[in-house]
Amino acid sequence: MLKKIILGLAALCINIPLHAHAVTNKSAEACQDFTNVDMRKLRSEQTINLCQFKNKPLLIVNTASNCGFTPQFRGLEALYKQYKDKGLVILGFPSDDFFQEENDEKLTAKVCFVNYGVTFPMFATSEVRGSNANAIFKHLNEQTSSPNWNFYKYLVSADRKTITRFNSKTEPSSARLINAIEKALSNN
Repeated sequence: MLKKIILGLAALCINIPLHAHAVTNKSAEACQDFTNVDMRKLRSEQTINLCQFKNKPLLIVNTASNCGFTPQFRGLEALYKQYKDKGLVILGFPSDDFFQEENDEKLTAKVCFVNYGVTFPMFATSEVRGSNANAIFKHLNEQTSSPNWNFYKYLVSADRKTITRFNSKTEPSSARLINAIEKALSNN
């Protein structure tokens, strides 16, 4: 009897991940654009498929911990709090492409989460330029152009057909960016 219970529990444990994987595959199949990619979260082993943000406008930002534009995290977090319930998703991608990111993800996470109180999704440090750019930035770079510095912002429409690029000097509170976000949300 005990053997049957153990075998039953083992079968149940085996089926849980298989079922969860099947659900993930179904959502990934429903998303046939450049966001159908798994990205590892900052200072975590957990990955998320960006298809979970399907039908929502995205503001994608390449970030760095030791840049003159790093205080823009405050403005990005304010934007996120203001517009997340309306559908805006902000995604942060730390990068050392401009030699201003920490070598240790623990320190990058401290800057983002402790120093600036970031609550929007932040991903593991990756390249955002050139042939080794992460999958998201490869697409953005092909559609627009590579970021020339940290804190470039890419506003991607909910249908993924329109990408608007904003340079580092565009503050998160700028009228131009806010107008573009509100337009993207109204088209959602």
